[in-house]
Amino acid sequence: MKKIINKTTWWIFGSLCVMIGLYPLIYFLMDRHFGLLSSKSQELLANLSWNIGFYGHIILGGLALLVGWTQFSSQWRKRKPKLHRNVGKLYIIAVLISGTCGIYIAQFATGGISNVIGFSMSGTVWLLTTILAYQAIRKGQLEKHQNYMIYSYAVCFSAVTLRFWLPILTIALGEFQAAYLIVGWLSWVPNLVVAYFIIQSKKRKPITSLA
Repeated sequence: MKKIINKTTWWIFGSLCVMIGLYPLIYFLMDRHFGLLSSKSQELLANLSWNIGFYGHIILGGLALLVGWTQFSSQWRKRKPKLHRNVGKLYIIAVLISGTCGIYIAQFATGGISNVIGFSMSGTVWLLTTILAYQAIRKGQLEKHQNYMIYSYAVCFSAVTLRFWLPILTIALGEFQAAYLIVGWLSWVPNLVVAYFIIQSKKRKPITSLA
């Protein structure tokens, strides 16, 4: 039974990562005046630097989310180690671009200074943990690499948790602005707490898989 539950959880996790990883496509299929973009001024929407930052963040962030979850499968790593390394490199490149763009567009975040700080910190933690993970594997420090990658992907997964919390809080609070102020922090800080406990639960043995 435990094995079935773990496998089901793993595939639910993967399905969410794939669905939200593909979510940025909607910005190319629909009018731009929806969702978060509806709260932006026309001046900002017409700004070239902001648009580069925005699309760089959502496209590369979507790619990181889309491919990153597969890296936690022990079967994947054992059967296709070269592919695991190549996908890992792709993930790191995607994070470096998306995270940098994310910190830039965070300076224009809806909700004011609280979300500017919240989303800026999210991008900074994402970049830092990913860089530390890369440095660790270059030094052959496998366990540190795995731990940092769990933290890195926990922040990456905030793209999923944000889309869960935002509608719930909007309904509960009765307005988008108040909900978004909370989501600026709630979307990623609890993810890091969960990541910490995952790492602690595997402290006495090598991390093989989240499945």
